[in-house]
Amino acid sequence: MPRDYLDTLESEAIYILRETAAQFERPALLFSGGKDSITLVHLALKAFRPGRLPFPLVHIDTGHNFPEALAFRDRLAVALGEQLIVRYVEDTIQSKNLQDGTGKFASRNALQTHTLLDTVSEFAFDACIGGARRDEEKARAKERIFSVRDEFGQWNPKLQRPELWQLYNGRIHKGENVRVFPISNWTELDVWRYLEREQIALPSIYFAHERDVIEYESQLIAVSPFIRLDPSDQITRRRVRYRTVGDMTCTAAVASEAATIADIIGEIACTRISERGETRIDDRVSEAAMEDRKKNGYF
Repeated sequence: MPRDYLDTLESEAIYILRETAAQFERPALLFSGGKDSITLVHLALKAFRPGRLPFPLVHIDTGHNFPEALAFRDRLAVALGEQLIVRYVEDTIQSKNLQDGTGKFASRNALQTHTLLDTVSEFAFDACIGGARRDEEKARAKERIFSVRDEFGQWNPKLQRPELWQLYNGRIHKGENVRVFPISNWTELDVWRYLEREQIALPSIYFAHERDVIEYESQLIAVSPFIRLDPSDQITRRRVRYRTVGDMTCTAAVASEAATIADIIGEIACTRISERGETRIDDRVSEAAMEDRKKNGYF
C-alpha cells in the first residue's frame, strides 16, 4: 500500500513520543477522554506496545466535565491496563481557598492551571504530553513541539528553542518542565481521518444526539447544573454533536445529524470556522485569552 500523508504524520508523532521517553525521566500523558488525547494514546500504543507505556495517563478534572468523556476515560484506562492519575480542581479550591468562577458560564479553566502545576510538582513530572494542534487557536501555533516552562510553570512565547531537522532539545534546568505536542502538525481534519482509518472508538458525545440546550450569542450550550439559567433562557431539545470536549460551562455544541466519522469529516471539510472558534466560550473573553492562560501555566 502506498504511503500517504497520515502515515507521515503518524511516523512523526511516534518519533516524538519515543524521543520524549528517551530524553525525560518522568513524563506524563495528559488524557481527558477527548478525541485528541485518545489519538495520542493510540499513537503511544503503536510506539511502545507490547511493553507498558513509559508514562502514566493524567487528567485534571475540573468537576464540570461531560460525563460521557469521563466514563470513556475510565473504561479505556482499565481496558489498556495503564495507570490513570486524576487530580481534582475542587480539591485545589478547598486546599488553597481559591475563588470559584462566577457568572452565567462559570469556567474553572484559570483554576485548572493551579491543579495542573501542583500535579506536576507532586509527581516531579519533567515532561507533559498533550494533544494541542496548531490549527486550534493562534496562541497554540506559537508553541514548539518541545515547549519549555520555567520553574513557575510559565511559558514565554519569545523564548522558543529552534527545532531544525526534527532535532528536539529536552535539556532543562531543575524545576523546569517541558510540554510536548506530538500532533502539533495535525489539523482537526487530519485527526478525524486518522480516527476513521484506525477505527478508534470515541465517546458518544462526538456524534449527533439529542440534548437540552439554550441558545446564547448564536451558540448552543448544554443545560447542566454548572450554568446559570436566567428567566429569559429558552430550553429546547436539539440534535447536536461536539467538535471538542471541554467543560460543560464553556463548550458549545453544533447542530448536526452526523452519525458516523465519515459524516463528521464531510461537515468539517465544508466549514470555515475553527473548532475552538465555533465552540469555546472562554476563548471569546479577549483575543489573547488562550495566550494569557498559557503564560500562566495552562496547557
